Amino acid sequence: MPGKDGEPDNRSNNGASNDAASKKPSSPSKGNSSIFNFQPSQDVKVWAKRYRTEIAASSSSVLSTFVAFPLDFAKSRMQTFGGGFMHTVKDAYKAEGLRAFWRGVGPPMISVTTVRTISFSIYQKTKYFLDRSITKLTGQSPLVIANAPGSYPNLYTFACFGGAGAVSGAVITTLSCPFELTKLSEQLAGKMAREAKAVDSTGQRVNPASALNVKTGSWNTARRLVRDRGLRGLYCGYHLHLLRDTIGTAIYFTTYESVKQLMANARGRNPTSPYAVVVAGGLCGILTVSSIYPVDVAKTVYQKALLSAGSSHVPRPAIRVFQAGAYRGLGVSVARSCILNMIFFSNFEMVKKRINALDT
Repeated sequence: MPGKDGEPDNRSNNGASNDAASKKPSSPSKGNSSIFNFQPSQDVKVWAKRYRTEIAASSSSVLSTFVAFPLDFAKSRMQTFGGGFMHTVKDAYKAEGLRAFWRGVGPPMISVTTVRTISFSIYQKTKYFLDRSITKLTGQSPLVIANAPGSYPNLYTFACFGGAGAVSGAVITTLSCPFELTKLSEQLAGKMAREAKAVDSTGQRVNPASALNVKTGSWNTARRLVRDRGLRGLYCGYHLHLLRDTIGTAIYFTTYESVKQLMANARGRNPTSPYAVVVAGGLCGILTVSSIYPVDVAKTVYQKALLSAGSSHVPRPAIRVFQAGAYRGLGVSVARSCILNMIFFSNFEMVKKRINALDT
């Protein structure tokens, strides 16, 4: 995030840290007989401040991913198989039980956390690079503007935040595509297996590749894709994924930073005030999903077809905008993204604030 809270701290205080640490007793002070009185060492505090963005992003990602995963599950089913939200939920619960809504949550808890942490790190570094570049070219610093009391977003801040977000989204797609593909397989496996059995009961031929086992597992899915399509199989739908994340991440960070500036700095409030963070987090999720949803639907449908086609060729679908089916499941996706990002950014800013408050 822009401003003093996002700038690197304690770049040259290693000596002070060592001096302060040397003055502290190596054993607990009098009266401290419990681990509840534990205080982190000076080196740990310095390390935490240096990597506060990564620490805040990872912990927030774990929390928000787990809470919002059932809505992500419903979104994937609705995009692929159609039907309303309640029908999708009832159908999955009746046939597969409550566990179905969190099937495959383990790998995303790890992968999404890793991807988002790296994404935020790339965004931060790129943001400061663009700020320096824009300042040299125009004499105007986007980060200074964003943090100045009474200021409003302008073309400089949009270029800085949007450019940094686009770079982050494009780079991270290379890492996130295989993880998202295997997660999608887990979410669709139960429904695809039931459909395969239904077709089989009519006496028609079933494509063996489509008869996925409900317990296929992310690792087995990855192995099957590599077996059928080589290493490129792990990047099925990569071009659509790249397009979605480059545009989406640019919109995501631009919206969050700009709304937070409007709700806080422009009104003379603390930029990390809970009200501004919650509103900015929710709006950035809503606007991002709404903007790139047709691309996301095309990606999901295409990847589902590839997952059930074995080594057969699957034509890439066209991206349909303002057409029937292009916004299937949009309501639940918007709700999921809004809730997820409200939780994520609230925890993100709180953790950063706590770390910044550490006495070093």
